[in-house]
Amino acid sequence: MRRLPVYLVLDVSGSMHGEPIEAVRNGMQMLVSTLRTDPYALETAFLSVIVFDEKARQVVPLTELMVMQPPTIEAGSTTSLGDALKVTKECIEREVKKTTAEEKGDWKPLIFIMTDGQPTDDWEKGLTEFRKAKTGMVIACAAGPQADTSILKQITEVVVSLDTADSSTIGAFFKWVSASISTSSKKVDLNKSESSEISELPPPPPQITLV
Repeated sequence: MRRLPVYLVLDVSGSMHGEPIEAVRNGMQMLVSTLRTDPYALETAFLSVIVFDEKARQVVPLTELMVMQPPTIEAGSTTSLGDALKVTKECIEREVKKTTAEEKGDWKPLIFIMTDGQPTDDWEKGLTEFRKAKTGMVIACAAGPQADTSILKQITEVVVSLDTADSSTIGAFFKWVSASISTSSKKVDLNKSESSEISELPPPPPQITLV
């Protein structure tokens, strides 16, 4: 079976403390329970969660939806975006099956990166590493006014921004992520092709602006 790997790379720095981190927790619960009702996603989507504050770590390895437990996440301190990119690349290289002469590997991973602030580490070094991984669509989300969209634009073409990092906008972002995963899993299932353009995903809700 060819899996559609999905990596959620989430900022849990100090500024996410309180309502934003609570909204991310709820968003992940909602995402998993919504996707479990989707036969295409159940068939192909595998989720992983990577969080970053002073360092990045994978808190959920690539897991099928039926057994995926959303992780307990707490807000930490600084924003190591570079480390997050490097860890994401290492996880992809370790977990995503490559296509060989004998069999087709997994689909290229869909990656959602969400951050609410300025990176506090060498993000360019992390980006150089990240570029070595074979990725599908990478979507970066600037949550709230403190996030730097110009940095995110260097990571990926597809950047969305939330005006505020509160429960309704973060909730809307996770709903959209969940709809995007559904659309992408249906596409690989029926058409045997991947979503490679933002136009192939559901349109973002009004709380989310394409940058």
